[in-house]
Amino acid sequence: MLHIGFITCELTHRHGWARYSTELIAHLHREGVRVTVIASCSSPTAFDFPVYPILPEVITHCLPLRLLSVLPYARALLRNCDLLQVTLEPFAPLGVWAAGSRPLFLSVHGSYAALPQFKRFPLNHLYSQSFRRVQAVCVSRYTAEVYKRVMPGACPLVVNNGVDVARFAQLMPPSEPKHGPIVLAVGAVKARKGILELVSAMAVVRRSIPNVQCVIIGSLSTEAAYVAQVRSAIASLRLQDSIRLLGHVPEETLLGWYSVADVFVLPSMNTGWKFEGFGLVYLEASAAGLPVIGTRGCGAEDTIDDGVTGVLVSQERIADELPAALMCLLSDPALRERMGAAGRAKAQMYTWERVAQHMMMLYDNPLPQKAGTP
Repeated sequence: MLHIGFITCELTHRHGWARYSTELIAHLHREGVRVTVIASCSSPTAFDFPVYPILPEVITHCLPLRLLSVLPYARALLRNCDLLQVTLEPFAPLGVWAAGSRPLFLSVHGSYAALPQFKRFPLNHLYSQSFRRVQAVCVSRYTAEVYKRVMPGACPLVVNNGVDVARFAQLMPPSEPKHGPIVLAVGAVKARKGILELVSAMAVVRRSIPNVQCVIIGSLSTEAAYVAQVRSAIASLRLQDSIRLLGHVPEETLLGWYSVADVFVLPSMNTGWKFEGFGLVYLEASAAGLPVIGTRGCGAEDTIDDGVTGVLVSQERIADELPAALMCLLSDPALRERMGAAGRAKAQMYTWERVAQHMMMLYDNPLPQKAGTP
C-alpha cells in the first residue's frame, strides 16, 4: 500500500488552501492510500488517519526558521512514507529537508508560485532551490505559466481543483424577500478580487436596472484600507441601498444567497505578483446553477468556459466589459438558464475523486529527484 506523507496547513474548509488539503487527503484515504499528515498547529485531528499538528501557521514571522525548528520531529513522523506531498508553497523548504531522496510533490495554487521572485535574499534563494527540487502540480494552466516564468526549465503538471457538487444540490433560499435581480460575489474584500471594479460596474448597471442588488460575501478584515476604499466608493456613488457587504456568513446563509442569485461575479485583478490561481468559487457558483463572470489572464480561464458557462472579461478593459457582461446576463433569463445548466454539468466533472485519482497516477510515476539538504 502506498504511504504518503503530507505537509499541510490546517485541515478545515475555512479557506482555499485548507479546503484543497482536506479534500485531497480525505479522498486519497478513501481510495485506499495510507497517509500520515503533519499540519499547522491549529488543525483539528479527528480524522480516520493520523494528523500531527506540529507546524507553525503559514502567516508567521521567520517561517523558514520555525520550520527548521520542527524538522527533527517532522523527519521522524514521515520516515516510513514512500513519498511526500507539500500542499502549500511556503512549506516547500520543510518538504525538501524532510524528503531526502524520496519523491517530493508540491501543490502550487497561485500567487505564491512567485515566492522566489518577491522574497528578499536569502529567502528568495531558499525558495528557488526548494522549487527546483520538487515536482510542481499546479491548479491551473495560468498558475503553471507563472511557475515556468519564475522557474525557467521547470515542467509543472496541471491538476485542476475539485468541487463538492453535493453541497449545492438542495439550496434553500434565505428568509428575507427578493426585491430585484441579485448579483452575488463571494471572496475576501481585497484588491485581488476586484471589488472596487465591481462597485463601479454596479453604478453603471443600476442606470438601466434600478432595482438591481449586489451581495458581497467574504472577509472584511484582510485588507482594511481597501475595505475603507470600497465603502467610500459605495457612498460616493450612492449605492448604499444596492450593495451589501456581509462579511463572513454561516454556511446556511451562504448557500441561501447562491439559491436566489441571478448572476455570480468575481472580477479578479492581477495586482503586482498576486493573481487568482484557480477561482474555486466560480466552480462552486456553477455547481449552484449560476452563470459566472470572471476575468481573463488568471486561473478563472480554467473554471469558466467563455460564452458557455459564463463570461470572461478583460482586466485591461474591465470598466467597459464588466457592466456590459452584467447587463447582458441580467436582461436575458434564457441565457442565464443555459449557462447555469452548462456550468452545473461542468462542475459535475470536477470532483475531488477525480483529483485524487489523477494524483495517484502521478504518484505511481514520479520523476527522479535529488536529495534535499537542511
